[in-house]
Amino acid sequence: METCYIDLKSWMDLNFLKANGDKTLFMLLGTSNQLANLSKLDLVFDNSTVSAEKCVRNLGVLFDSNMSMVNHVNHICSTAFYHLHNIGKIRQFLDQITAERLIHAFVTTCLDYCNSLLFGIPDNLINKLQRARLITRNSKFCHITPLLFELHWLPVKFRVHFKILLVTYKCLNGLAPSYLTSLIVLKRSSRSLRLSNVLLFDVPRVRLLSAGHRAFCHCAPILWNGLPLDIKV
Repeated sequence: METCYIDLKSWMDLNFLKANGDKTLFMLLGTSNQLANLSKLDLVFDNSTVSAEKCVRNLGVLFDSNMSMVNHVNHICSTAFYHLHNIGKIRQFLDQITAERLIHAFVTTCLDYCNSLLFGIPDNLINKLQRARLITRNSKFCHITPLLFELHWLPVKFRVHFKILLVTYKCLNGLAPSYLTSLIVLKRSSRSLRLSNVLLFDVPRVRLLSAGHRAFCHCAPILWNGLPLDIKV
């Protein structure tokens, strides 16, 4: 890993960028059992000793060693509740349309940013992100589904699915980067020419159900293959 850092630093120097060893963080990924069997690991970056972190930030997303996304969900909730609290102070002076616009500007953007990384996380974490009662000024005991239907908003879980399907569509039509397009492969079959078998992706096998099924190469084909034919074509 230290050799990789040296190579990365050399590339950054050639491109007029600077790598700060004292600000560099690294993290070990694995299951709880795998991480428990590892001894403490310290690396040296530019004469600075760095220990493995349990949680690191990359492009605004908080990753933990188990990829549970608990820290990231808690951070989203904290940010969203901060904005909801401020909007709530002036809610009585706003009509519903204006309140919706504020929610979209300050809250929905937090929920949608890199939300494809939340695929496959437990329902209790997804439910923490599901808040919409402030818009319609309903009681906290009312059911959330009719409110989402009234607002024409997708639940958070299906917003995640929509983001993955959107990227899959771009991969299929040459609008996505090659490193994403190469992860999914169309199913080739010479036995059947039925239209229902067109535009289906191969679903690769995964070793770890706790994390492997959340990979784009696995979840994208499953979601895409489950779409109705009239939407895919």
